[in-house]
Amino acid sequence: QVQLVESGGGLVQAGGSLSLSCAASGGTFSSYSMGWFRQAPGKERDIVAHISWTGGRTYADSVKGRFTISRDNAKNTIYLQMNSLKPEDTAVYYCAHHRTGPYYLSGGYDYWGQGTQVTVSS
Repeated sequence: QVQLVESGGGLVQAGGSLSLSCAASGGTFSSYSMGWFRQAPGKERDIVAHISWTGGRTYADSVKGRFTISRDNAKNTIYLQMNSLKPEDTAVYYCAHHRTGPYYLSGGYDYWGQGTQVTVSS
């Protein structure tokens, strides 16, 4: 069983920055591939970024060059640094454990955090 707890969401003006954290417990974190997803009202939950257990990183086109995913295995934590935020980045952000399948499909993730709200005002 893996427990995931996100933190760091909030309200920020367009062009600003936020950093999200996702603390994991249970299992062997260093062997986990992890992802950040987001879901805006009335929309599907979409991949934002993925980091493999080896440290390889992949990003959605909409956030490339603005967001950075990272991990600290000593702290059992992954991060999402979000810069140059836009109103369209407004959503609930979730971290999740990637179990199987393509990294961009939410169905391949088996453990999810509770989500943290990010609101970007124009």
